[in-house]
Amino acid sequence: MGSPSSSQVADTATSAGFDYIFPAIRGVQAGREFYVSMCPLRLIPKIFLFDEDELAPEVRAQRVLNKGRLPALTRYIVDNPDDYVFSALTASVDGDMFFESIADSGMGMRAGQIRIPMAARFLINDGQHRRAAIEQALKENPDLGEETIAVVFFHDAGLARCQQMFADLNRHAVRPPRSIGVLYDHRDDLAIMARLLAMKSPVFKGHVEMENSTLAQRSRKLFTLSAVYYATQSLLHGLEIKKDKAQELAEAYWEAVDLVVPEWAMVRKRELAAPEVRKDYIHSHGIALHALGRIGNSLLRHSESPQVWHSKLKLLTSVDWSRTNPDWEGRALIGGRVSKSHTNLTLTVNYLRHRMKLELSPEEQRVEDAYLRGDA
Repeated sequence: MGSPSSSQVADTATSAGFDYIFPAIRGVQAGREFYVSMCPLRLIPKIFLFDEDELAPEVRAQRVLNKGRLPALTRYIVDNPDDYVFSALTASVDGDMFFESIADSGMGMRAGQIRIPMAARFLINDGQHRRAAIEQALKENPDLGEETIAVVFFHDAGLARCQQMFADLNRHAVRPPRSIGVLYDHRDDLAIMARLLAMKSPVFKGHVEMENSTLAQRSRKLFTLSAVYYATQSLLHGLEIKKDKAQELAEAYWEAVDLVVPEWAMVRKRELAAPEVRKDYIHSHGIALHALGRIGNSLLRHSESPQVWHSKLKLLTSVDWSRTNPDWEGRALIGGRVSKSHTNLTLTVNYLRHRMKLELSPEEQRVEDAYLRGDA
């Protein structure tokens, strides 16, 4: 784990003979004992130190702390003191651990307390960003200090073992699909709005995949919930309107778009199959919905009257949304496949703006110029 610093040597000398005592349950994994305990949040920054930022990767047992993630994590705790939730930290203890069971036989052999000398070092194998966010949150709300978080303690068996633990703990970590994140999020107003659109809007009802962020080839759905979410987020970006009005406006806008994209209605009437529409057209794909949301945002910013933006949307009836339209290649499509990159999204927006005789923003013009030069 590297040579101890002079401050660590001093800490060892002054803490000799003193122990941390944690209530714990003893378990065994891969023939090694480990302990599950609860630790007050106020102790987390004090005993779980993070001082390896400047070490080379090969002598670290953790990734470098990504400080850009901390504000959002900190705000999550501070803004939701009554219903935040954090999973357990996993730590290796570079020092002795003494387990004292409450009984000599039966279930009591597994429960008790562990004593860890204060001179021991605690290395977080999983959860260093949670630990840093907890430290910041405590500065804003010290009352959180008496709350607890689960901690899983393993004995530190050396750098190689700690690095392997980090690799194993993160090897199979998979982020859930964005759609199910939107489906289950009850804090985000936009997530709530997207769910209501998916379940109640005549445009989307019955045709939105609520759980997965990609559609199976034979799926009878036209859209994903995550696509509806991001498209509506773009539509309402920067508009200062109340939640109920925002919901009404979003519903009205997508119903107006529906009038200029006849294939959507044909799927609802079962005149076309959803898989065929997704295969032959791009207008139900996330990039197209997102682009339509950005177009709508411009229309709503510059025309308060629904009659005005309704009339401008009618210009989209001239758009050929089929994949065979060569105009889409390099914009929404790369090699015939839909591309979700930021540049391709902007180029798709630009194409729709041209068809609607709308001006490009400076950034959109920069991307367009690069595309026309062949740089994009």
